[in-house]
Amino acid sequence: VQRKDRHIRLNVSGMMFETWESTLHQYPDTLLGDHARRQRFYCPETDEYFFDRHRPSFEAIFRFYQRGLKRKSQHQENRLVRPKNVPVEIFYLEMKFFGLGSDVIKQCLEHDYYSEPDETEVELPEQDVQRAIWLLFDFPESSPWAKFVGVISITFIMISIAVFCAETLPEFAQSVPEFSPNGTISNHLSLLYNQPLFQAETACIIWFCFELVIRFYACPNKCRFWKDPLNIFDFLAIVPYFVDVVMVLANYHPSKTSVMITFVRLLRLFRIVRIFKLSRHVKGLRVLGKSMVDSIGPFALLVFLIMIAMTLFGSCVYFAELEHPETDWESIPATFWWVIITMTTVGYGDHFPLTAAGKLVGSVCVVSGILTLALPSPAIVANFD
Repeated sequence: VQRKDRHIRLNVSGMMFETWESTLHQYPDTLLGDHARRQRFYCPETDEYFFDRHRPSFEAIFRFYQRGLKRKSQHQENRLVRPKNVPVEIFYLEMKFFGLGSDVIKQCLEHDYYSEPDETEVELPEQDVQRAIWLLFDFPESSPWAKFVGVISITFIMISIAVFCAETLPEFAQSVPEFSPNGTISNHLSLLYNQPLFQAETACIIWFCFELVIRFYACPNKCRFWKDPLNIFDFLAIVPYFVDVVMVLANYHPSKTSVMITFVRLLRLFRIVRIFKLSRHVKGLRVLGKSMVDSIGPFALLVFLIMIAMTLFGSCVYFAELEHPETDWESIPATFWWVIITMTTVGYGDHFPLTAAGKLVGSVCVVSGILTLALPSPAIVANFD
């Protein structure tokens, strides 16, 4: 026997919503669609279900239920849309409370270029000593001593970055073990050890190695430890130092054009990744990094629009300047650099149109660039907030 459809009254913080029970039962896994779970909020005196929740959010959720049957009959996907006047954090909590499911929540957040917050509990070591070490080195805000260790770590990071930059100055260039043109190492090991920049770099490496080893010892999950990008950066940042020392000790003589010297120079570049270690101690950098990850959608759209503009304006300015004897552009790809610096309003002046038609294309390119760069900005700012 088919159950008779009942009339349901929902009271959300004083605002009344009325619908049929079958409308709610379209989604039986949700709070409103599950009769047993919904019954906890039933008031027999008023014959209604009372929810002390956010009313503007529920209006959107209620419309989501109402659209369900119509969308199914039309073979269309029913999507929950967040009201523009409701912050994402509040709407997310309301979706979780009413049990709308991970698929609906994820789809709704992705529509606004957000990702579902990670609600996993912080994993801590079971042993007291390891737990204390882990909190000391990985959670700077857990105690005054942890903040002190964080300040020490930041100091060494800044010193190592300063050394990395100072090594390229002419007056300090002899402290870097470069290869001479005839294929021999220019600095002797004893000379290397007496260089102040090398001594400062060694002190920083000692701290970084100690920090990495002690954190690996205390971490609750060894596999997850090496899956963390920051820990990978920590490891890559200390490898170039030991490669340099080993090559000096071994008196290795690669030729100037060998692949090995290119590899060594590329490896030394990894030292700059130490700057990412700051995000472990500076919360703002972590928020910025998370915002960049959550804004992949707007960034992808921006890149796509720039590629279209490069092709469009590059082709136009190429043909506009084609007949000019002093044109800088010999092909359409050669115009791409000019299009990018024009759209971003940088305008180095190394390339510029000479004809009236080319200048007209450049003017339109500037205006289009301003509008194009402004499109993803609200989504990125919202993610950061």
